[in-house]
Amino acid sequence: MIGTVMRRLVTALACLGSGLLVAAALPPWGWWPLAFAGLVALDRLIADRPRGSRFRRGAVAGVGLYVPSLAWMIDMTVPGYAIAALAYAALLGVAAALVPARAPARWIGLPGAVAVVELLRWSWPFGGVPLSSLAVGQVAGPLAPVLRLGGALLLVEVTVVAAVALAAALSRRWRAAAVAGALVVAVTGLAMALPRAETVGELRIALVQGGGPQGTRARNTDEREVFERHLVASEDVDPGVDLVVWPEDVVDIPSLESAREHDELVDLARRVDATLIAGVVEDAGDEHFRNAAVAFAPDGEIVDRYEKVHRVPFGEYVPLRPLIEPFGGEDLTARDALVGEGPAYLDTPAGRLSVVISWEVFFGDRVREGVEAGAGVVLNPTNGSSFTGTLVQTQQVATSRMRAIESDRWVGQVAPTGFSAIIDPDGHVHQRTGVSEQAVLHGTVEVREGTTPYTRLGLAPALGGAALSLGLARLLDRRRRASDLEDHGDRPVVDEGNAHVGSEAPGRDLSPEPT
Repeated sequence: MIGTVMRRLVTALACLGSGLLVAAALPPWGWWPLAFAGLVALDRLIADRPRGSRFRRGAVAGVGLYVPSLAWMIDMTVPGYAIAALAYAALLGVAAALVPARAPARWIGLPGAVAVVELLRWSWPFGGVPLSSLAVGQVAGPLAPVLRLGGALLLVEVTVVAAVALAAALSRRWRAAAVAGALVVAVTGLAMALPRAETVGELRIALVQGGGPQGTRARNTDEREVFERHLVASEDVDPGVDLVVWPEDVVDIPSLESAREHDELVDLARRVDATLIAGVVEDAGDEHFRNAAVAFAPDGEIVDRYEKVHRVPFGEYVPLRPLIEPFGGEDLTARDALVGEGPAYLDTPAGRLSVVISWEVFFGDRVREGVEAGAGVVLNPTNGSSFTGTLVQTQQVATSRMRAIESDRWVGQVAPTGFSAIIDPDGHVHQRTGVSEQAVLHGTVEVREGTTPYTRLGLAPALGGAALSLGLARLLDRRRRASDLEDHGDRPVVDEGNAHVGSEAPGRDLSPEPT
């Protein structure tokens, strides 16, 4: 009895540890090789196990992954954090249950299964939460060029294939290891060999970070003080810049046209003689507001406006408000942001600029839309000042790096309290501010022309890869089952759905385990 309990405990801890290894590969920890160790451990834990056991073990691994890496949600909604962490953990359990129990079919199906549940998590519910993804951690690793070919989802698949190659090698299945390794090299090599976008010009940019305390809420913040910090910081903008960018919602007013802040922004644009883009929040009645990036020409005229499309659930709007509001307390936003309708770019004297506001950078479709429409530079004005710590901010910089590689564009990310950064098309961070400091980042970025396969095709290559992965795995598993039936005749064989029906492989542990 004691031995059984100990085996169960060791198994549960092993599952939890595999998820923690993957979590450690993500920012802010960023030890990207540990993702492969975690995935190999998970593969060994679900190997030759019945479907129910695979689900439980995968779900416990998911707890190890998502409980630490989604902890930023506590600042928005504690119940929502608990529900999300457990729900996403269950999705990883689903991925483990989707694949066949035995290798090599399990190895063939695992990349597709993980990709499918990742895509579901990125999309649903309430628009999805594309943070804490395998891809976010691997942007710092050697597989990152795959992003140009098929975006973050293809990078997830290739990461799992690389882990499969390691798992097969550890099992001395050399042919499987060689095939998986060759596939990783081929896809990564193809992505690196793709034609690149062309440089057609340059922009001298200034990203203005006003500074101030981290972990603050709008209701506890003086909007005018935030605005003035950015005015003061803008005094350090060098003469001769082409573009000045302020962060998201640092201009919080009832109406831009009638506010004194409008006149001050006009004066600033004229003084620096450059295009100015400012993050503006305006009232839209008692129950709604608008979140926009507004472009001022060097003469102070407003020339374009982009309103945010992807809103932050529980941050910028409350889903199912009548049901949730009685339990949400004062942490819930009192008003909902209206959904923008315009395309994800701004036309300015500095050129057409792809603009994704804050949360939108986690969704590759927003940058794709602007770049496909001809934008030569990507901007991400954001505001993470309400989050304690730097978990979201570091994942956002990593995501901006992903968007830079996917689109083959320079990216400027600017936040009121950090992190602000200038990132090149290879995903390298050229400059980055610290948290809470007042600073202006100056840099010369290339204006680029041309699109990557990901910009043109989106997730289609990755979806095709996932379908092929799952289809081949299922086909191979059926053939193996048919072969087993022929070999054993009427003798009972192991049923994947029941660990205790039929004969077992020699040396297999028949002890009941909870995971």
